[in-house]
Amino acid sequence: MFRVVTVEREYGAGGGGISKALANRLGWKLWDHELTCDIARRMKCDVKAVEQREEKLDPTYYRLVKYFMRGSYEDRTGSNLELLDAEHLALMFENAVTDIASHGNAVIVGRGGSWFLRNRQDAFHVFIYASHDEKIRRLTGLGKTLLEAEELVETVDRERAAFIKKYYGKNWPSRDLYDIMINSKIGDEAVIDTITSQMERVSTASHAPVGN
Repeated sequence: MFRVVTVEREYGAGGGGISKALANRLGWKLWDHELTCDIARRMKCDVKAVEQREEKLDPTYYRLVKYFMRGSYEDRTGSNLELLDAEHLALMFENAVTDIASHGNAVIVGRGGSWFLRNRQDAFHVFIYASHDEKIRRLTGLGKTLLEAEELVETVDRERAAFIKKYYGKNWPSRDLYDIMINSKIGDEAVIDTITSQMERVSTASHAPVGN
């Protein structure tokens, strides 16, 4: 029986909303922005600071500023800004994701969840993708301008791929990690129906007796 679902997604494919609806359908806890907040609490940092750096490589300017900031700002505030680079975040997310999975009944969005939990038999791994036009349609429907949507679609997944390659040594997306890869163009409800049906099918098959 599955107790965890990880959802990786292309930017603009609707993975966040689908994950939320999936968690509601299953009656499980959603770990998306909540996971970012959990990391911020663990590191005693501002949530926005984590949001700006998760799944991104550190720019050179931040590495330089970080050294100048040591011994001043952090000492006065008690924060852990000196630890808030991509490498430390990768380690923190691994610890957090593993801990969340141990409690079960969780839908975990991104943050390398499919990789960290790849050997767990109770984890079901999903990848959600969409065509360029579908991603632009979804983003503009959320209030982004066409120019903003085009730029985000062009850059966000590239940064995610670079992050995964550097810190986990894997290409993104790594198709062998996922139990199902699905195009969100069919509609959010249809995507959720497909995911839950496949989870049930795989779970049933894994418990079926082996024939002679």
